[in-house]
Amino acid sequence: MTNGDRVNILLVDDQPAKLMSYEVILQNLGENLLKATSGREALEHLLKSEVAIVLVDVCMPDLDGFQLAAMIREHPRFQKTAIIFISAIQVADVDRVRGFEMGAVDYVPVPVVPEVLRAKVKVFAELYRKTRLLERLNAELENRVAQRTAELEASTARLTESEQRRSLALVAGQMGSWDWDGVKRDCLWDEGQCRIFGVDPATFAVTAENVKALIHPEDWPRLEEAMQRLFTEHKSHQTEFRVRRPNGEIRWCLGTAAPTLDAAGNIIRMSGVTADITERKESEVRQVLLAREVDHRAKNALAIVQSIVRLTRAESMPAYVAAVEGRITALSRAHTVLSHSRWQGADLAGLVEEELAPYRSDRNNDRIETAGPAISLQPASAQTLTLALHELATNAVKYGALSSISGRLGVRWELRPSTLVLHWQESGGPRARKPAHLGFGTRIIVASVEGQLGGQAKFQWGDGGLHCILTIPRGEKIGQPALAMREQAVDDKAAAVAHDRFVVNGNRVMVVEDEALVAMVVSDAMIDLGYQVVGPFSRPPDAIAAIKDNQIAAAILDINLAGTLVYPVAEELTRRGIPFVFVTGYGIESIDKRFSDIPVLQKPIERETLQRIFMNGRIGAPALPVGSGATQPVTV
Repeated sequence: MTNGDRVNILLVDDQPAKLMSYEVILQNLGENLLKATSGREALEHLLKSEVAIVLVDVCMPDLDGFQLAAMIREHPRFQKTAIIFISAIQVADVDRVRGFEMGAVDYVPVPVVPEVLRAKVKVFAELYRKTRLLERLNAELENRVAQRTAELEASTARLTESEQRRSLALVAGQMGSWDWDGVKRDCLWDEGQCRIFGVDPATFAVTAENVKALIHPEDWPRLEEAMQRLFTEHKSHQTEFRVRRPNGEIRWCLGTAAPTLDAAGNIIRMSGVTADITERKESEVRQVLLAREVDHRAKNALAIVQSIVRLTRAESMPAYVAAVEGRITALSRAHTVLSHSRWQGADLAGLVEEELAPYRSDRNNDRIETAGPAISLQPASAQTLTLALHELATNAVKYGALSSISGRLGVRWELRPSTLVLHWQESGGPRARKPAHLGFGTRIIVASVEGQLGGQAKFQWGDGGLHCILTIPRGEKIGQPALAMREQAVDDKAAAVAHDRFVVNGNRVMVVEDEALVAMVVSDAMIDLGYQVVGPFSRPPDAIAAIKDNQIAAAILDINLAGTLVYPVAEELTRRGIPFVFVTGYGIESIDKRFSDIPVLQKPIERETLQRIFMNGRIGAPALPVGSGATQPVTV
C-alpha cells in the first residue's frame, strides 16, 4: 500500500501499555497509526490530520470516551468519522445506546481479541478509502459535467450566433429557407421565405395547394419538373420562377433545393434556399434596353454622319473637309449636351451657346445676343436643330452678319400654345440676297425642320441680313415640361403646376425641413424673393400649430422629417386650400398617391427653381424677363 492510500487511525487511551498493544495488533494493516494519551491530545491530532477511524477508551481521567465522541461530532469536519469504543468494564445496554447516540459505530470489549479488532478496523478503513474514492470520482464527474456543460453552452452559443448570422445573411441577400421532412411529411418556412412570398408566418399553412397558388401559373410546370428531377437524380437543382403575392405583386425568385438520403439511398429530407432576384431581373431588362438604345443611337449617329459625308458639296477638297468637320463637330456638341443629361434632353439655350461660342470674343461679345425660355429638346430634335443652327452660323460667318465687324446676330425663341418659334435675326452685315437656287446648307435646314420635325422654315432676305424663322409644332416632340436635366431639379408635374395651378395669395411661406442647413438655404432664398418665412419647423405638430396660428399663403414641405412623414401637415394644408410643394431626396414614386397632383422638387434645390414656381404663381408679381432663368422649361 502506498503512502497515498494509507489512512490515519487515531488510538486514544490514557494507558501507554494499551496503546502499545493496539499498535502491535493493527500494525499489520499497513495504515498510519496516531497515538494520544488524553482527550486533549486526541483533539490536537484531529485538527492537524485527516483521521479515518478513532479507537478510544471509554474510561479516561480527564475526558471519557463519551465526552470525547460528543466533542468530535460537534465539529462539521468529523461528523462522519468512524469512532470505535473499547471498554474494559461490562457496558450496559443503556451505555451502548448512549455511545451510539454520541457517534460510535462499534464497541470492542476487553480483553481485546486481536483478530476481531483488526477485522473491524480494516472494514472501516476500507470503507473510508472507498468513500474518499467515490468523493474524488464524484468531484471529477462533476468537473467533467461542468466542462461538458460549458462546452455545450459554448457550442449552443456558437450555433445560435451562426444561425443569427445565417438569418442576417438571408435577410441581407433577400433570401429565405425551407425544410421538408420526408418522415413527418411536413414543410417548414422561415421568416425570409414567408417575406418573399408575401404571407404571414403566423397564419400561412405550408401545403402543396397553398404554395402552388402563389407560384405564377406559367412557371409551375417548370418548378414541378425540377422537383421530379431532384427525386430521380438525387442531386441538388436550381431554377428560376415567379411568385405572385396575395396582393398581386410579382417577384422573381431563384430556388435551390438539395436532398438528404438515408442508408438505402431514399430521400428523407429536402432543404432549400429561395433568393429574391427581382432587382437583378429588372436590372437585366434595363441593361437589354440600354444596349438596344445605345445601338439605336449609335446607328442613328452613324447614319447622320454618313449623310453628311455623302451630301456635302464643295469646290475643293480642303473646303469639303472643313465643311464635313464643321457639321460633325456640331453634331458632337449636341451629343455632349445630351450626355450631361444622360440623354434625357438637351437645353436649347446650351445648344445655341455651344454653337455660337467660337464667334464670341471679349471685345465683341455683345454683337451676339440670345434670349428665350428654358426648353429641353428630345435627343432626335436636339441633333436636328443643332445641324440647322450650324448651317445658319456657317452661312452668317461666310456671307452674313458675322462676316463683318459691324454685323450683329440675335437668336431668340418663344413658346406658343402649339409651337416653338425660333428667330435667327442678322443685322448690320452685307445685304442678303435671295439665292437663285437653294444651297446645300439651306436644304439641310428645310429638310431637318420641315421633313423630320414637321415644322416650317422661313427665310427673309433684306438689307440688314438674313431673318430665318423656324417653327416646330408642339406635338410628341414638344411636351409640357419635364426638366430632364437633373441639375435644374424640377419635374414635369412641378413645372405644370407652377404655370397653371400654383397661385400664392399672400406673402407668408411656411418652411418645414429637418436639415438645418437646407432649411436656412430655402428660407434665405424665399426671403430674397420677397416672402416672409414662417419657421422653419422640423416636426409636423409644430408646423400644424403654425398653420392654425398664422395666415399661411404657401408651404414648402420636406417629405421625410428624420423618419417621420410630413403627410399630416400636407393634409391640413389641403383641407385649408393652401398650396404647397414637396421637397425630397428620394424618388417621386415613393410619394403617397393621395398627393400625386402636388409638385415635387428634387434636392438639391436651386434658387431659380423656387423663383420659377413662387414668382410665377404669385398674385401681383412682375412678369419675369425672357431669358432670365425664371421661365418655365418645356420639353421639345
